[in-house]
Amino acid sequence: MTGAGERARRVADEVLLPDAAAVDRADRVPAAHLAALDGAGLTGLAAAEPDLATRIDVAAALAGGCLATAFVWLQHQGALANVLRGPAGLRERYAAPLTDGRLRAAIAITALRPPAPLRILPNGAGWRLTGRAPWVTGWGSAGVVLVAALDPDGVVRLVLVDADASASLAAEPLDLVAARASRTVTLRFDGLRVAADRLVASVPLDEWTARDAAGLAGNGALALGVAERAARLAEDDRLLAEVTLVRTRLLEADVDALPDARGACSALALRAAAVLTVLRGSSSVLAGSDAERLLREAQFLLVFGSRPAIRDALLPRLAG
Repeated sequence: MTGAGERARRVADEVLLPDAAAVDRADRVPAAHLAALDGAGLTGLAAAEPDLATRIDVAAALAGGCLATAFVWLQHQGALANVLRGPAGLRERYAAPLTDGRLRAAIAITALRPPAPLRILPNGAGWRLTGRAPWVTGWGSAGVVLVAALDPDGVVRLVLVDADASASLAAEPLDLVAARASRTVTLRFDGLRVAADRLVASVPLDEWTARDAAGLAGNGALALGVAERAARLAEDDRLLAEVTLVRTRLLEADVDALPDARGACSALALRAAAVLTVLRGSSSVLAGSDAERLLREAQFLLVFGSRPAIRDALLPRLAG
């Protein structure tokens, strides 16, 4: 495991996991969890331009401690990475506070698909956003949201907006089966004005789609983390060996093999949580037990960050 991965494992074991049951019932990730990530140098990990192995190790370790915290952390990494590649003015204003945790970010980048993609229209020197983004995590702790929307020419525009509810920006909380403390919402934009200097990037839609297909490995790390935690609690060496094998497949997968590798991660998380459930017996059906929580988290990760190709690879694994 990488150095950052080891730091993440320590934070997970010493800070996140002891609180996991309480956070599972809470309405937000504790400030102490975010402060622990800051102190371990993990909030600004994207600024170090980590390789895929490091990103997977850190995300998996955090997910094995507290999925809600890992979920919020992962979204922040996506926003920070894009800001660091953005225009100089945005970098000068936002890079440092996003890196050290003085400012936290959410992302709204999955609302580009038909039939009603999130739209961004020119508005003088700036822009207006109209539509909805169905899955936005970290609302209430994030100060800014990185939003991807489609312009009239079929270009994806990435903009950084303030995470402030208003007449033109409303948040509707989602009642998730797991990771509720991540404060995941649907955002509704009603002509929200965005200044010209908040434009982070412009990407042709076909290029954006190709990037999306190539960048799905990191999300699989959350399922790996849940699988490993369940295997460790079950003290099952065979499952732990499978976690290692599936991690290697995820790291080595090219674009064509990635959906199957992602499916393997989610299927393993579900199976490992089920094994723990059976081993723990009747206590597993008590709300708040490790087995009950991990089984719900594995269910959540069957669909988190999924795509049709991942679903098609996953279903045969579950059907047997």
